[in-house]
Amino acid sequence: MNIRNCKHVLWMLAAAAWLSGCAGLPVNLEQEYQFQERASFATVQAGDAFANAFAKDLCVVEDEAAFSDGAITSEAAAIFDLYDSEVLYSKNAFQKMYPASITKVMTALLAVKYGNLTDMVTVPQEVTSITESGATMCGIKPGDVISMQELLYGLMLPSGNDAGVAIAVHMDGSVEAFADRMNREAALLGATGSHFENPHGLNAENHYTTVYDLYLIFQEALKYPEFREIIHTASHTAQYQDSQGQAKTPTWKNSNWFLTGQKEAPEGVTVVGGKTGTTNAAGYCLIMDSADAKNHDYISVVLKADSRPALYENMYHLIDKIVN
Repeated sequence: MNIRNCKHVLWMLAAAAWLSGCAGLPVNLEQEYQFQERASFATVQAGDAFANAFAKDLCVVEDEAAFSDGAITSEAAAIFDLYDSEVLYSKNAFQKMYPASITKVMTALLAVKYGNLTDMVTVPQEVTSITESGATMCGIKPGDVISMQELLYGLMLPSGNDAGVAIAVHMDGSVEAFADRMNREAALLGATGSHFENPHGLNAENHYTTVYDLYLIFQEALKYPEFREIIHTASHTAQYQDSQGQAKTPTWKNSNWFLTGQKEAPEGVTVVGGKTGTTNAAGYCLIMDSADAKNHDYISVVLKADSRPALYENMYHLIDKIVN
């Protein structure tokens, strides 16, 4: 054996001695690692071979090229089967788009999830800041006193932008702070393609979402019975007081044609409710919850149809996929 090989063998023997006896140091460690005692922590127990996946109950859009339907003319659309976690149709589900008043689904979700619906709200001066032409209002004025629950009806049925501002200021002190809450909630739900700047959906350059994110947000909102009840209501007579203490009893009507009888759902499909939205930038938009004969839920979304009749034709073709 040459000198070089001898040195190599001696080095290996020295290393072995170090590892086995810590180079002469005592080996009776105070909390010596015992593999047999600790291996059970890493052992898969019977029936628990895999942890539950984070998104195991979510519908997953894999290949939009597999879907083809010339009747869907809107820029983006999809329908999700919540019972079987299946996507029945999808078109541009991850394209960032303006949501218009479908934004109010997130506002309503935050109100029912974190707010108190029995709170009495004094309508803030900020409701007068809404100046966009054509913006829909429920008619509340600064100084009016109204419950959070009534504000939700005013938000979701006539699509009151003023109600959205009142909810935002009541919960977080300002529209900006409430928008921060909206973005935190979106991130929590995995709606990472969204960014909100206000509680109502009036146009703002950095206010956008996707069909898939709207599905995630709407699915969360449907967990709350109060939300389901409101979106299913065709009309509601509110009760509150104006700034002079006078009783106000306006009747607010839902803008969803499927609930007002202006559009029939396919046979075998029941429309539970949803939210419309329209601005020049967003076009005509609608998100809905529908049910089949077994009361299984389906979320359908249409974004940027080119007219109101086209919006409901697109939605009809989507929910028809529930039964055909």
